[in-house]
Amino acid sequence: MTVREITADWLKTQKWQIQKPNTVTIDGVLLKELTVHLDGRGDVIELWSEKWLSEGVVKPAHVYQSATDYGVVKCWHLHETHTDQFTVTRGKLQVSMVDVREGSPTFGHVNTVILGTTKPRYLKIPNGIMHGWKSLAEPETLVVNLQSHVYDPADELKFPWDTVLTEVWQPLNG
Repeated sequence: MTVREITADWLKTQKWQIQKPNTVTIDGVLLKELTVHLDGRGDVIELWSEKWLSEGVVKPAHVYQSATDYGVVKCWHLHETHTDQFTVTRGKLQVSMVDVREGSPTFGHVNTVILGTTKPRYLKIPNGIMHGWKSLAEPETLVVNLQSHVYDPADELKFPWDTVLTEVWQPLNG
């Protein structure tokens, strides 16, 4: 099945395997700690570097910042072509990902990670991984996306947040 053939009805028939929070098990997803340089005047956080290409980071072709108000869930998104690369520049964000690639060794895995400014991290989500996020900080969370391709609305497949896995957006305890 191709990404374009995925429907809400198909998603509802699948058996999803929710993994331990803040653990990345999905093949191709990369979670990287970012370097913070501190001094008496403030700090600098490295968001992307060409030297990271050898680690699996992708060169961006389109970069934008998105603001999400506290408590808002934006999902589900799925791309046939481009890779998303997220980092948070203000606030705190829960990102949930679902491997919907039939034939993938991690098909059905659901990963949830937290991104934020307290512990800056970079998250790469390859094409074929359904994903979304929830802002956990008031008044809003700012997300920078370093996309692998120039934005193309035809590559943006969307499903309502409550199509599947509504439980991943509940508070995580434990």
